Amino acid sequence: MSELRRDPISGRWVIIAVERGKRPSDFASVSQKRKIKGFCPFCPGNEYTAPQEIIAFRPPNTAPNTPGWTLRVVPNKFPALQIHGELNKRGEGIYDKMNGIGAHEVIIETADHLLSLSTMSLKAVEDVLWAYYFRITDLKKDVRFKYVLVFKNEGESAGASIEHTHSQLIALPIIPHIVKDEMNSAKRYFELRDRCIFCDIIAQELEFEKRIIYQNDAYIVLAPFAPREPFETWILPKRHESRFEPREKSFSLLAETLQTTLKKLDAVLETPPYNYVIHTSPFQDEINEYYHWHIEIIPKLTKTAGFEWGSGFFINPTPPEEAAKFMREAKI
Repeated sequence: MSELRRDPISGRWVIIAVERGKRPSDFASVSQKRKIKGFCPFCPGNEYTAPQEIIAFRPPNTAPNTPGWTLRVVPNKFPALQIHGELNKRGEGIYDKMNGIGAHEVIIETADHLLSLSTMSLKAVEDVLWAYYFRITDLKKDVRFKYVLVFKNEGESAGASIEHTHSQLIALPIIPHIVKDEMNSAKRYFELRDRCIFCDIIAQELEFEKRIIYQNDAYIVLAPFAPREPFETWILPKRHESRFEPREKSFSLLAETLQTTLKKLDAVLETPPYNYVIHTSPFQDEINEYYHWHIEIIPKLTKTAGFEWGSGFFINPTPPEEAAKFMREAKI
């Protein structure tokens, strides 16, 4: 029988439609294995096609905006929000609006067009995480911004317009409502029980083990109890951490966790398109006892249709327990 499951953090309901159940081989998606085709603005030698780099990891004897780099961060050429200007919050009758002020940046994760986060070196994955941290830390100095959302679109069907592996970040003058909902729910739980809901979830999953995909000394990878999509996967620090930051001044264990998770997804789902986002505490409340930063990874295997749009429910044909088992047992 199908089940209705409630996500304890967001409060949203999900239908686990087991009678529509699918094994990994039943999901039809275009493999995201890279291939060289035509001109790529992110490849070395084509730096002139992008805006001036903000930061880059490169040998000291190479000039900015030239080849030799291993990672670059540049402004998005077609930004969703503009860095220059004032917010100018104002009303229009009963409506509120402000100028589209923010920052929109692209993290070009490697110079090699054929590599991805699951195939590049572990050190290169760690560098990507450091780039996220450096840019969040720098953008936090701008008093106009309240939040930085880091996200990755891998594959055309996941929203990537350029094949070369990259991720993005957008600095926002408001806190995204999804993050705000998570934080409000977590705060209510903490006020009721004097404990972090994420820490309680981790403790319970460690006890029952059936939704654990992978873990090391610092991080745990879970199939959430009420996943919106098949093979939705979360990465969380095992100890309480409210903001995204390096542990003991190192991202090595997180890099290993992230790459292992993506390798397992590639093995089980034949290199699927996916999105991931990093949810962390807003700048104004970075250190707290109730919220727990995490990475949400969602492969693009199903389509949102009329029922989902009209009801706010998600229909997932793969129980998370089965998804976790497939990923846990995947050979990489």
